[in-house]
Amino acid sequence: MSDLILEYGGFGLFLLSFLAATLLPFSSEVALFTAVSLGIPATEALLWASSGNVLACVFNYGIGYLARKKTDEKIRKSKWGLRAIEMWEKYGVWSLLLNWAPLIGDPITIVAGLGKTNFWVFLLFVVTLRVGRYVLVLQLV
Repeated sequence: MSDLILEYGGFGLFLLSFLAATLLPFSSEVALFTAVSLGIPATEALLWASSGNVLACVFNYGIGYLARKKTDEKIRKSKWGLRAIEMWEKYGVWSLLLNWAPLIGDPITIVAGLGKTNFWVFLLFVVTLRVGRYVLVLQLV
């Protein structure tokens, strides 16, 4: 991770933050902390990490949105898929309040696309909570 940041600077952090917001299991917060500890100014690191993470959430949303027609029947037959749809139907857009959370946040962004959530509402939740999470991490560093 540190090699990628050392080699490519802010773009390396952007890439790591993007990949971390997909279903790959690693932490963008660790990448952000690493970038700052390697000398990238906190404000610059915040912009790179936030841009990558939010863009990946938009990508996740797009996957869900485009996959809805093709996968609806399979999702409804899957235990986890049906559970996700039931939760979305119950809590709707308010589920996006958890989009920042580890493990469940990234799948929620896909489910938001599957649920055809208004994109601008989706983006408001994602930007606010993802950037807010990074600001908090930087305050703790």
